[in-house]
Amino acid sequence: MNVGHYLALNARRHPEKSALTHEDRTYTYDELNCAVNRVANGLKDLGIKKGENVALLLTNTDAFPISYYALAKIGAVIVPMNFRLVAAEVGYIFNQSESVAVIADNAFEPIVAQARKEAPSLRHVIAVPAAKLEGHLSFEDIFSADQAEPGIAVHPEDDLQILYTSGTTGRPKGALFDHLRTVKGNFAFTGSLGLSVEDRLLHVAPLFHSAQLNIFLNPGIFLGASHFLMREFHPVKVLEAIEKYRITYFFGVPTMYNMMVQAAKPGEFDLSSIRHCAYGAAPMAAPLVRRSMDLFKTEQFYSLAGLTEGGPSGVYLSPEDHRTKLGCSGKRPLLMTEAKLVGYDGAPVAAGVHGELLLRSEIMMKGYYKKPAETAETFVDGWLHTGDVAVRDEDGFLTLVDRLKDMIISGGENIYSVEVENALYKLPKILEAAVVGTPDPDWGERVNAVVVLKPGESAEAREIQEFCRVHMAGYKIPRNVYFVDSLPRNASGKLLKYEIRRQLSKPAN
Repeated sequence: MNVGHYLALNARRHPEKSALTHEDRTYTYDELNCAVNRVANGLKDLGIKKGENVALLLTNTDAFPISYYALAKIGAVIVPMNFRLVAAEVGYIFNQSESVAVIADNAFEPIVAQARKEAPSLRHVIAVPAAKLEGHLSFEDIFSADQAEPGIAVHPEDDLQILYTSGTTGRPKGALFDHLRTVKGNFAFTGSLGLSVEDRLLHVAPLFHSAQLNIFLNPGIFLGASHFLMREFHPVKVLEAIEKYRITYFFGVPTMYNMMVQAAKPGEFDLSSIRHCAYGAAPMAAPLVRRSMDLFKTEQFYSLAGLTEGGPSGVYLSPEDHRTKLGCSGKRPLLMTEAKLVGYDGAPVAAGVHGELLLRSEIMMKGYYKKPAETAETFVDGWLHTGDVAVRDEDGFLTLVDRLKDMIISGGENIYSVEVENALYKLPKILEAAVVGTPDPDWGERVNAVVVLKPGESAEAREIQEFCRVHMAGYKIPRNVYFVDSLPRNASGKLLKYEIRRQLSKPAN
């Protein structure tokens, strides 16, 4: 019951089967397992020990799964990171996770070099495919000649990965998972979503995301399916890849589906190989779901509503339920998961009444890494408080309607308003700031900043945006900046973000 075991098992079950394809390179299961073992033994020779944390700052290339399973086999704890983060954000995660090494695309070496100044625990930088900066190691140089299994005993209760997700404090929190939770997740997602050993999975969403990693890559390797990696999303190239590689299962965020629907001309691509599609990370409008079904010529769509801390378990809408409940988030929890809606008093709410979604499962995180207080706030009596507000209809179907944590989802990326606000407050001329999301036809939501300047100060939107660019990833930067004299508050002085959203959503005169 450890993640690395199933790759080795499938290398023996069907060694010649296609396991992984990236660009012009294809690995059979035997070749992939040998490459993983060579890196595992190389990392072991480098001095990486069982239980030490190692970060991955990688795009969707063959280096990601090879590094991931190599680290799993030697019992290291994997820290997949968002490669869109800036140096300050990367440095914080290096330091908070106590990572002793990072494996990074060499395009990110300058960011890593700057970030490691804040991370005294970081001993090694391993660049893919080869180092460009002095003092960094090359990925190709750590490949050991030894293709044998590394021979390290990895137990189900040993920690496997720390997946970072931001919270209301604005600082990222690392959701910690052991091998057993992830292996049980393989069973849960395979059983709930109809994954098969014969599937051919296209990985376009970043593998550092829990959904792509834990719902599709890990279960697919567990089953022995075939995997195809794309470094970045481009609608036409994705459609071409589905046709070329005869992809059977595709997962994407709503923005991806929208772009593909817009880019595809009738009959231009042969997408008949598609057996199932899944979408998640943000709500998907019913008209777009229907257009996507028309594009792929199938109604076998799954809607996934989960969260990183859940493994990412949650609720889902099956293909059958799409026929009558399109627009709902789901009814049935994924296998090994329970779900309920509760009010502020913790008691279950009736149909039609809004409540917070709580989850309890065998695959949710152990807790937040080195954050016992936040863990205690999130877990109450064994239930994970998601912070998502939902409503249940008379038939038991849930619809997520709001987020207690003021999270904004743009292009499938989670953006937390407090994190952006904290960056804005670093600009001395800003007195107050509030960040909210408003609907966007292309990205789901857009980030808006409403700013109150200090008396006597002046600024332009571009200045605010350029300031933010230094402190955060590009997708978090406010698309719109509005200057106001004051922010709306209630009698207790609490900020009324719903009022800000209402004002910004008003149609222009």
